Amino acid sequence: MSASLPRPGLGARLRTIDWSHRPEVSVETLALGASVFFALACNRPFWHSAMAAHAGAIGFALALATLLIGVHALLFGLLFWRWNAKVLLTVLLVATALATHYMSSYGVYLDADMLRNVLHTDHKESRELLTPALIAPLLCYALLPIALLWRLRLKRRSWGRALAIRLIFLASVAVVGAAGSMLSFQDLSALMRNHREVRYLATPINYLVALRQNLESDSPIERAPKQPVEHDATATPRASGSRPRLLLIVLGETARAQNWSLDGYARQTTPELAQAGVVNFPDMHSCGTSTEVSVPCMFSPYGRHDYDEDAIRGHQSFLHVLEHAGIGTLWRDNQSGCKGVCDGLPLQQLDDAAKPGVCRDGRCMDEILLDDLAAQVRARPGDRVVVLHQLGNHGPAYFQRYPAGFRRFAPTCDTAELGACSREQIVNTYDNALLYTDHFLARTIGTLRSLPDYDSAMIYLSDHGESLGEKGLYLHGVPYAIAPQEQTHVPMVMWFSPEFAHARGLDLACLRQRAGGRADQDNLFSSVLGLMQVRTSAYDRSRDLFAQCSG
Repeated sequence: MSASLPRPGLGARLRTIDWSHRPEVSVETLALGASVFFALACNRPFWHSAMAAHAGAIGFALALATLLIGVHALLFGLLFWRWNAKVLLTVLLVATALATHYMSSYGVYLDADMLRNVLHTDHKESRELLTPALIAPLLCYALLPIALLWRLRLKRRSWGRALAIRLIFLASVAVVGAAGSMLSFQDLSALMRNHREVRYLATPINYLVALRQNLESDSPIERAPKQPVEHDATATPRASGSRPRLLLIVLGETARAQNWSLDGYARQTTPELAQAGVVNFPDMHSCGTSTEVSVPCMFSPYGRHDYDEDAIRGHQSFLHVLEHAGIGTLWRDNQSGCKGVCDGLPLQQLDDAAKPGVCRDGRCMDEILLDDLAAQVRARPGDRVVVLHQLGNHGPAYFQRYPAGFRRFAPTCDTAELGACSREQIVNTYDNALLYTDHFLARTIGTLRSLPDYDSAMIYLSDHGESLGEKGLYLHGVPYAIAPQEQTHVPMVMWFSPEFAHARGLDLACLRQRAGGRADQDNLFSSVLGLMQVRTSAYDRSRDLFAQCSG
């Protein structure tokens, strides 16, 4: 009996591989392989959502896989050519790795609005999202496939032969995709009809479609001068000797009503406001689930009730109406800008300030917005409306949104990687940030009280809410049609000096009673114009929160 030869070790076997060999494939094979990889390896959120009501349904899964692969293969068949295929696919692999990570980690949907948030994110917000948790998805979904991709050689063909083969490929993919979809057509059509949001989870087609939509919407409308919403704004004449009015609009960030103690939250997150005599609106709702949507919407007459994104982004805001009426405006920002609503108007970007004790490492606490505020207000005579745009509760780095003295609720989540924290830690940290907003608003009221030469008032309103793990969702930006109330139910409070209320004929008891009803950000446009007594055809009395309670 002959003795068997020992098997060579792994090192020896690796040394026998011809590493100089580079496999040759056609562009069509590359497109199909990439489609299979994306569909099966990079779409866990899509499969989890789509299969939720069809657990164990093999036929449905096969039909859905065929459809997903076919759609991507058709797209790649149109985009990939020998001269650009590797470069395009490299970009797609990196982008898809990032999309897969953030969709899986935070439960986000990549629709046009969410991609607009991504494209308009500043470097500070981006830096907070670049955490060590990105290493694994970038390695698995991008770096290793890219290394394999660039070892491949793409077949050369004449243009005529390449075009003929490409047409056959596209036709074959379309036929196979359609035929495969028929395996479970009834279930697929029901999914697309009843759960349309699932298409925002299918990557990379989701962000490619969203990118096209953003490029289309940003081209003529964003570059063209914004159109006025009116031409007839005038301020109601005031009695001689009247003090000028000062209205501060504090634009909150990512504060949700569910954690606002004035709205019934069991934990005390608004202790200072509770003692400040504010008017609270417990049933306030946002126009969107992201800053990019909500801010332009709430400053526009074209609100959620008659939503028209082109009209909203193509027209001026109520700040321009105020300026036209002779009321001076000022936007002070501690975040990422005014999203177009203050174009051409005075803007002070304060997030890069260097005030000791308030600013550190390129970020400032929201109290920077109060720095030198009195002087800025008095720099222009007459009535003033000033917007203070908070950093607020912007996630995921909630722990960086408040000074150490406001770490009241512990343990906290002291990282931007929410997956590394328990839900208790996340909520504690978020609530600490709300405590600081409460303090900031109380300080804002104190600043107004220190300006005896003005009749002053404040309106605080958050732009949108936040998910903190409910239904597996974190952060915000879910498509509005399916958005949970945590992302649309927001806090709003108002404060009026006795002099402002008296001069304006405002019945605060009446306002407190009416504040218990439902309100939304659509009310802001006409409410501010009504409060400042600006007459214009753009004003809608039915949406003015003060109309029934003022003289």
